[in-house]
Amino acid sequence: MPTTWPETGSKVSAGASPAETIPDAPNRNIVDRLAPESLKPWLRLMRADRPIGVWLLLWPCWWSVALAARYLNDFPNFASTLPYLWLLVLFAIGSFVMRSAGCVYNDILDRDIDAKVARTQSRPLASGRISVKAAFALILALCLVGLAVLIQFNVFAIALGFASVGIVLIYPLMKRVTFWPQAVLGLAFSWGALMGWAAIFGSLGVAPILLYAAAVAWTIGYDTIYAHQDKEDDAVIGLKSTALRFGKNTPAWLALFYGITIVGITLAGVLVGAGYVFYGGMALAAGHLIWQITTLDMDNGQNCLDRFRSNHLFGAIVFFALILDMIPIPV
Repeated sequence: MPTTWPETGSKVSAGASPAETIPDAPNRNIVDRLAPESLKPWLRLMRADRPIGVWLLLWPCWWSVALAARYLNDFPNFASTLPYLWLLVLFAIGSFVMRSAGCVYNDILDRDIDAKVARTQSRPLASGRISVKAAFALILALCLVGLAVLIQFNVFAIALGFASVGIVLIYPLMKRVTFWPQAVLGLAFSWGALMGWAAIFGSLGVAPILLYAAAVAWTIGYDTIYAHQDKEDDAVIGLKSTALRFGKNTPAWLALFYGITIVGITLAGVLVGAGYVFYGGMALAAGHLIWQITTLDMDNGQNCLDRFRSNHLFGAIVFFALILDMIPIPV
């Protein structure tokens, strides 16, 4: 399902190797420390060495499951029975394989562009370490695993999952034609906000739709921060992004989209009967997004990367706010 998909990294300075300057480069992550040499290019192509994108894809899925459980006020079953746990596991597997497939697909389309950008020129396809034919074979294998996960759900959720394919396929092309590719990424990357609810109820409702809209706004925000790492190279080679569109007004735009995020998730919580624990968690989540905006340095790649990555914490706060809100409080 996530450029497709956000990965970590920063620009390579002149005369330095990627390993010396890119966070999570060789010897700094589990893949490069432990994987056999023959597998490293493949795992890097899948961004297995940079798992933040998996988490950003997964959190809306888990939010949606937790939102449905909160609507059912079903904490005893959520905490102790297999069905909910099985859903969380399925979404975790699906997020990993579909984010990986998205990265490979993105790199196939962008291999010539990646070769011109400092941060991406060492990617396996751009550098020629893996062939396009082999990359397509990898996509097929990953999608088969994703299909095996999808067919575990009900018919409505399966159909809903297939409905996202078109958005996923067009996203990598958007940065060539619009300054809003992050919006298309949001439409694709937030699909799990619908899927968790659908997997439980076999239908949708206002609450998961609000959650989806909030997740789209969240994605636009964090991927705009991410895109500031590449804005100089993008401008030179003619690619577009919200980072270039917003420019120095980025903090104001982030306030807008992050504000929509908090309001949307909170309203979804209201609709499922969430209580004070949830609202306290959302206050904490809002504080975290405010921290991102107020401490952002758009011209510092490491600063942007750190704030982009910190959205993993935001996702966790929202998830546990929903879960903990289900726990009965003795009176």
